Amino acid sequence: MRIVRDYQYVQPEDRGASVAIGNFDGVHLGHQAVIRQARAAAPDSPLGVLTFEPHPREYFAPDAPPFRLMNAGARASRLEKLGVERLYQLNFNAPLAALTPRAFAERVIRDGLGLRHVVVGADFCFGKDRAGNASHLRAFGAEMGFGVTIADILETGGVQVSSTAIRDALSEGRPRDAAALLGHRHRIEGKVIGGEQRGRELGYPTANMSIDGLHPPRFGVYAVLVDVQDGPHKGSYHGASSIGVRPMFNGEKPNIETFLFDFKGDLYGATLSVALVDYLRPELRFDGLDALIAQMDADCAQARQILEAL
Repeated sequence: MRIVRDYQYVQPEDRGASVAIGNFDGVHLGHQAVIRQARAAAPDSPLGVLTFEPHPREYFAPDAPPFRLMNAGARASRLEKLGVERLYQLNFNAPLAALTPRAFAERVIRDGLGLRHVVVGADFCFGKDRAGNASHLRAFGAEMGFGVTIADILETGGVQVSSTAIRDALSEGRPRDAAALLGHRHRIEGKVIGGEQRGRELGYPTANMSIDGLHPPRFGVYAVLVDVQDGPHKGSYHGASSIGVRPMFNGEKPNIETFLFDFKGDLYGATLSVALVDYLRPELRFDGLDALIAQMDADCAQARQILEAL
């Protein structure tokens, strides 16, 4: 998959694609349906996704609480698995934000990227002050020579598929419900960073990762599936993760700490993808380390049972 970050500097082979447009946070079932429609609209053209980085919501409200379901790297990885050949991950900045809907259609879609066909959701808005909608885009396409498909909003089980609904499920400790809307398990991806090594002292060495910038799932302990994506221990593992602030040790900054079952080795610097399977319990403060260790033993036994049944 080729990644294009500036619509003003595009190689000839990256023009003429059929693309789905949106933020694609989570790459959920609705996003996947839009991508399939982009493929069907022009099967002989490169399949693309047009999105933005940073997310426009981050750009306009940088101090708002974290809301993203995945970072840019995780999104690109998921899109590539879906067969996307061109990722137009445009730099969202002041000049781009200032484009009117017409200017966006002219300068970005027609002149810059030379797109053949675009697919958007029925609730799509674009341009300065979000003044353009899907109907406006269809009219611009007819005028400027690119095709436009407006996709219906997807529902499953009577629930509208949206990033908001997925965040709600994760906030309530319902990772299986989130997975039903995503079409895949929710994953937290990142590099393993140094910790305080308390887990090692307790007999449970953990791989620590930051969740900065991401919507935090409900704090607590989860049964997880772990992919070590690089390094000498590359492979798939079962495990248990704790997400939160570590109340036993007066922590303040949330992170995720993952214990891989039946694993020995050094994971510092490796990239992990941790899939949340089931929520086991909330974060707790215990009366001493012995009680904490006993609970961790019980957590891992429960996680093993859940994961072995998958």
